[in-house]
Amino acid sequence: MAYIISDECISCGACSDQCPVNAISEGDTQYIIDADTCISCGACSDQCPVSAISEE
Repeated sequence: MAYIISDECISCGACSDQCPVNAISEGDTQYIIDADTCISCGACSDQCPVSAISEE
């Protein structure tokens, strides 16, 4: 099950730096996770300072 980023995202980029498969990219208003690429490892969730990332 892929992770998702909620509207609480502050676009800091901390999650993107931690993703081992580069599934996270900067969207128009916040970062987004490509569900097809995400391996559900949780590395991004652990790094989010505002807890905006959770399992789908």
